[in-house]
Amino acid sequence: MSQENTQYPYEPEFSITRLVNDRIKDIKYVFRFKTALLVALIAGGLAGALTAWIWDPTYTAKLTFVVDDSKSSGSGGGLSALAGLAGVDLNGVGGGSGVLAGDNVQELIKSRKLIKATLLTAYDSAQTLADKYAAVYKLNKKWLEYSQDGKITRFPLNGIHNTRLQDSLLHEMTTLILSGDFEIAKTDKKLGFFEVNTTMKDERLAQLFCIRMINQSTDFYISTKTQKLRDNVNRLQKRADSIGLILNRKTYAAAAANQSTLDLNPAYTASNANIEVRERDKVVLSTVFSETVKNLEASKTMLAQSTPTVQIVDEPELPLKKNKFKYSITIPAGILLFELVLAFYLLFTRKKIKTGN
Repeated sequence: MSQENTQYPYEPEFSITRLVNDRIKDIKYVFRFKTALLVALIAGGLAGALTAWIWDPTYTAKLTFVVDDSKSSGSGGGLSALAGLAGVDLNGVGGGSGVLAGDNVQELIKSRKLIKATLLTAYDSAQTLADKYAAVYKLNKKWLEYSQDGKITRFPLNGIHNTRLQDSLLHEMTTLILSGDFEIAKTDKKLGFFEVNTTMKDERLAQLFCIRMINQSTDFYISTKTQKLRDNVNRLQKRADSIGLILNRKTYAAAAANQSTLDLNPAYTASNANIEVRERDKVVLSTVFSETVKNLEASKTMLAQSTPTVQIVDEPELPLKKNKFKYSITIPAGILLFELVLAFYLLFTRKKIKTGN
């Protein structure tokens, strides 16, 4: 019985020395094409310089603010402090008050509603921030195909009566802003400091958008946090005003009744009873008015204590930080990219020639 010998293809063992030698051979092969390498060097340098020259610069507006909500942090502040000594973070446990507590402020400021409201504020006397943003990013010309009259779409202040097209375009601008133009971050999880960065191609647009965005967010934040207390204060104020007005009328009526009884015959008791009734009504109204005013002042004190403070620490000031590609970076990067592409091309074509394809 003969045994058939099966031959297997030979696989050389892996060797670091062989791998290094192969790469050295590749480098030597590439350096044979000195002329092509020189052309790639010049072309890459020119491409990098051209990129830095034609690339539009952007400007970054940076704003830092702090939120001081003494009421929401009072109940859990001591516990959080003790837990912090043990290395445990209890932020938001027992210290928050509602959906606008703690880190939720970041999500509030990035809401589309507030961004649209900010875009519809004035850039100058002739245009809004939305108009300027559309012009700077050349969106107004891009949107001409959607215009029914063939004119550039404008965005009026406040946008109360916006058309469907205007709302759609505002939504598109909001998406672009949220994709990278506008960012907010908490500088330290244990602190209440927030940092807002707005990067746009127009310097004044970036500054105005950053500041007004925080103003819009602050008004909305404070209004929402204190809505119930403000409604209660307004209700008590109206009640106190109406009771005070009635009390004044009762006081004048009682004084007039007392004056009219000076010349009457003491035998007429009906007049005396009328005076007594008016005096009693005045006393009752005076008591109710006193309690209402007391409750009003207590509600005002609670409102003052519960109103959070949003304090701007650093505002963006002109000139803003300018973001532009530097020639010292783009030229070497262009040279490196072109040289690598040429090297890979030479090595690839050499392998094809060797295989006979």
